[in-house]
Amino acid sequence: MVVSVLEEMRIRSLGVIDDAVVELSPGFTAVTGETGAGKTMVVTSLGLLLGGRADAALVRIGARNAVVEGRIAVPEGSPAGVRAEEAGAELDEGTLLVSRTVSAEGRSRAHLGGRSVPVGLLAELADDLVAVHGQSDQQGLLKLSRQRQALDRYAGYAVAVPLGKYAEAYKRLRAVTAELEEITTRARERAQEADLLRFGLEEIAAVEPRAGEDTELAEEAERLGHAEALASAAAVAHAALAGNPEDPEGVDAGTLVAGAQRALEAVRAHDPALAALTDRIGEIGILLRDVAGELAGYADDLDADPLRLAAVEERRAALTALTRKYGEDVAEVLAWAERSAARLTELEGDDERIGELTAERDGLRSELGALAQELSEARTEAAERFAAAVTEELASLAMPHARVSFDIRQTEDPDGVGVNGRTVAYGPAGVDEVELLLAPHPGAPPRPIAKGASGGELSRVMLAVEVVFAGTDPVPTYLFDEVDAGVGGKAAVEIGRRLARLAKKAQVVVVTHLPQVAAFADRQLLVEKTDDGSVTRSGVKVLEGEDRVRELSRMLAGQEDSETARAHAEELLAAARADA
Repeated sequence: MVVSVLEEMRIRSLGVIDDAVVELSPGFTAVTGETGAGKTMVVTSLGLLLGGRADAALVRIGARNAVVEGRIAVPEGSPAGVRAEEAGAELDEGTLLVSRTVSAEGRSRAHLGGRSVPVGLLAELADDLVAVHGQSDQQGLLKLSRQRQALDRYAGYAVAVPLGKYAEAYKRLRAVTAELEEITTRARERAQEADLLRFGLEEIAAVEPRAGEDTELAEEAERLGHAEALASAAAVAHAALAGNPEDPEGVDAGTLVAGAQRALEAVRAHDPALAALTDRIGEIGILLRDVAGELAGYADDLDADPLRLAAVEERRAALTALTRKYGEDVAEVLAWAERSAARLTELEGDDERIGELTAERDGLRSELGALAQELSEARTEAAERFAAAVTEELASLAMPHARVSFDIRQTEDPDGVGVNGRTVAYGPAGVDEVELLLAPHPGAPPRPIAKGASGGELSRVMLAVEVVFAGTDPVPTYLFDEVDAGVGGKAAVEIGRRLARLAKKAQVVVVTHLPQVAAFADRQLLVEKTDDGSVTRSGVKVLEGEDRVRELSRMLAGQEDSETARAHAEELLAAARADA
């Protein structure tokens, strides 16, 4: 049962396509057309819908932006549907609408189910929706890392579980090793840093600064430096408020206020307003007596001792020496001391920390070795099954004598991890170098597919690999861009037949130039340009009956009305229907 189906794509202002709708259906759909007509834009459009890289060069000349919209049938509870709803997307009766806009300046926007989403979310959904394969993917299969990934994908949990544990241990080992190297290689620098911190802490401890002390001393120094002026001013103010004992006839503020209060007390009973004023004058008198008393006490307490002033200035000089080095004020000096004490404790614990890290590193290396061995064993077992399955598929793709195998090897490295009594190099995915080998015919030695496979053979190996994956780790839709490149004759027929069989389990869309492949499709779409070189709505159409025969004839002989080509086209269609 197909989990999800790509039903339709609308493409506007993308490359040669002005405005076209690509209608798809379950089963096998072949997309054909003249070279340069825009067939590959179908793959490009789908790539954009699935979070592919946006490129301003894709926007049609003269257009402000390119837009690709897709409609995907997503049954309730499917992984893609659940993830989309978690992102806030709305499903319309099981249909998910996806759109991608690329501006002429290169900016990109993505929408999912009517909700604006990050482009990265589309890429996440891609793994659950569509497997896209083009000629670049064939080249990717030549890379050893991709071959290892393909094997790991086929192996499933047998590799995924130990690989997950290995990855965690590897990440921790990298962190431990980096910290250990940092401590040991910078030992001299760290010792110098510790000496500087220790000196600074001792210097601060010798002074014993107190928070806020610098502010208090500055105020005291200011007061002591002007003691005589302050005492004189206080005495004059006191005499003005409370009178001068040496001048009993002098008039002071207290006496005047008391007189004013007495004058009003005699008549206050006759007017409430005047009574209120009398009370306020009484309050003024009390306040004057309080201030006068405090002025007398201030003058008595004022210390004009020059020795105390010298001591204050000396203490301020000691604090200033600290603030020049360790902070703007005493509070910052104390904060620096607190941080430095913690850092010094860390630096002085280097020897102990080195021992701890060394022990942890050795333990992790042993753990990695054991996990790497488990990984190798799981890959070796899966490689035999994978190679046998791909070999069987190649027999159905006109390569009956071809044999596929895997070379799983390790490289000796004295700085590596121990596996099966050997010390071998290791990396984030284990210790194995995985290489896919192909022996195209009996007697031929197995050789790396990069060296031993022609373009057509590589296409068929890739298709065989994907067919094997369809039986173990299927995706709903497969899109192949000229997977039949370099193939012709009987091999092309077998590829078409195999794609048709794959379409019984999943939706298959193939961009092809081979009539032998297109004949096996359940639906054939023709992409054609108008006279001005663009592809419009009418430029992508479903071919049926006579129109399909004419297109297959063109693909066969370049002549749509050739009777020989037409007969051959009808024969291909009949053979494909019979095979179904």
